[in-house]
Amino acid sequence: MNRPENDMLQSSPAIEMIDVHKWFGNFHALKGVTLSVGAGERVVICGPSGSGKSTLIRSINGLEPHDAGRITVNGFTLTENQRDLFAVRREVGMVFQQFNLFPHLTVLENCVLAQTRSRGRTREEAESIAMEYLHRVRIPEQAGKYPARLSGGQQQRVAIARSLCMQPKVMLFDEPTSALDPEMISEVLDVMTDLASSGMTMVCVTHEMGFARRVADRIVFMDEGIIVEDDVPSRFFESPTSARARQFLSQILAH
Repeated sequence: MNRPENDMLQSSPAIEMIDVHKWFGNFHALKGVTLSVGAGERVVICGPSGSGKSTLIRSINGLEPHDAGRITVNGFTLTENQRDLFAVRREVGMVFQQFNLFPHLTVLENCVLAQTRSRGRTREEAESIAMEYLHRVRIPEQAGKYPARLSGGQQQRVAIARSLCMQPKVMLFDEPTSALDPEMISEVLDVMTDLASSGMTMVCVTHEMGFARRVADRIVFMDEGIIVEDDVPSRFFESPTSARARQFLSQILAH
């Protein structure tokens, strides 16, 4: 699934982070992170707990405001200005560990609500787009059900469809399978793999190394708030350069 190297060089950055810092009180969560993600590129971020990977991905759309440095998404620079924040969030879809579906709304209504309120679409337009993406995540037959009647894997696929309905240019995934039972993980990863093959720009925090090896153009390994390694999957998995990455892989691949 990897694309030719010159295609990557010619693509303009969809995400650019330059010397980004983030503190939580005295804790320095991101320590001068610099990262560029090309349009259509698929980047997996991995690392031990507390390494800063979720903080990094949440800073891309301003869910965690950064304290220093610069973040640009599709040409929009993220600042404290609400207009800039809104401009970036129009470009970015995000899927979390928890599904965050409205329990009192059906699957279809969950996928329609933001379209009519934020995109100004008519109900008819929004429902048509919602059904298109529910087909894409392979659960159109669940459109009339409430979230409580769905499995965890199905709810996460609804969350993915809901984000796609906004037709973002970038999709962010923050450990989207970590809250799922093992038998439900593959159905969500299959949907994400299909999405990756369509050319969507994706940044995914995950411990699913099989998915990372299969789908990612690059693996970014973090530890203690810095990027320790940034390489193609073949080199990262076969010959990581840092002792910390080797230790991490030996532990995570042993399970």
